[in-house]
Amino acid sequence: MNKLQGCGVALVTPFQSDLKVDYAALKKLLQFSGEFVDYFVVGGTTGEAATLSLAEKHQILAFVDQNNVFNRPIVYGIGGNNTSKLLEEIEQTNFNGISAVLSVSPYYNKPSQSGIIQHYQQLADACPVPIILYNVPGRTGSNISAESIITLSTHPNIIGVKEASGDLVQVMQIIRHAPTDFMVISGDDLLTPAIISAGGVGVISVLANAFPIFAQSVRNCLSQNFKLGYEQLFPFLSINELLYEEGNPVGIKQVLQIMDISQAYVRPPLAYASTYLINRLTDAFHQMQELWMSKGMIS
Repeated sequence: MNKLQGCGVALVTPFQSDLKVDYAALKKLLQFSGEFVDYFVVGGTTGEAATLSLAEKHQILAFVDQNNVFNRPIVYGIGGNNTSKLLEEIEQTNFNGISAVLSVSPYYNKPSQSGIIQHYQQLADACPVPIILYNVPGRTGSNISAESIITLSTHPNIIGVKEASGDLVQVMQIIRHAPTDFMVISGDDLLTPAIISAGGVGVISVLANAFPIFAQSVRNCLSQNFKLGYEQLFPFLSINELLYEEGNPVGIKQVLQIMDISQAYVRPPLAYASTYLINRLTDAFHQMQELWMSKGMIS
C-alpha cells in the first residue's frame, strides 16, 4: 500500500445550481489536483457523501475512474452507522479500480469499543479490498480508542487509519504498538508534519482540492525535511481555519469558486457560505497568492 502514502485529496462533489452533480467541474478538479496529489478519495465527508444517493456515489466513482488521467489510486468511502446496510453496499459496489475503502466509525449510535471493533471486523471480512479506518470523534460523537485501533490493525484486511482525533498522544500509541506496515494517515492538514514525524505516512487532505501544492509540504516531511515542509505549510495557517467555520466543505467549495474550478453549491442541511465568510476567504486567498508570487512559487 505504498501507493497510498503521501497526499491524498478528499475530493469535493461539485454541484450545479439545481444541486445535481456537476461532472464538468469534477473533471476540471481531477485534472487540476491530480497532477500533484498521490491519490484520490471519493465519497468521503468532504464529498458530502451523507447527501448522495447510492446511485450517485456509484456514478461519481465510475466517472473518477474514467477521468483519472494521471492514473492516481482511488480510495472509496463506505461508512455509516448501520452495519448490515454497509454490508449490502459492499455487495452492490464495483470495486474495479479501487485500491481501498475508507470507512468512518459508526456515528449517532455511540457504540461501545467492542461494538466498534465488531462493526469493522464484519466490514473487513466482507470487503474485497482493504479497509482504512476513519476516526473523527468531532463528527461521530465517539472516539475509536488507541487500543481498539491496535486490535483492529491485526486484521489482515485493515491496513490503516485516518486519524482526525487531534490527539497526538493517541497517534503515537497507535504507531508504537500497531504492526509496522499499518498506515497512520493524518486527517488534519495542519497536524500532518507532526504525525509524519511520529511515523505517519501522509494525509487525506481537504486543502489539496484548491491547493494541491500542499503535497510538496507532505513529501518534504516524508523525506525528513521538516524545516522546508513546515515553511510550505505556514502560508495555509490563515485560510485553513476559515474552511471549517461554517462546515466542511462549505469553505473549500467557496475557494474553488474563487478559483473558477467549480461552484460553491452545497446540499442541505449545509448552507451556502455567508457574505462575511466569503469576504474573508477571498482576502486570505489573495494574500496567499501574493505571498507565493513574492517567493517565486507561482507566476
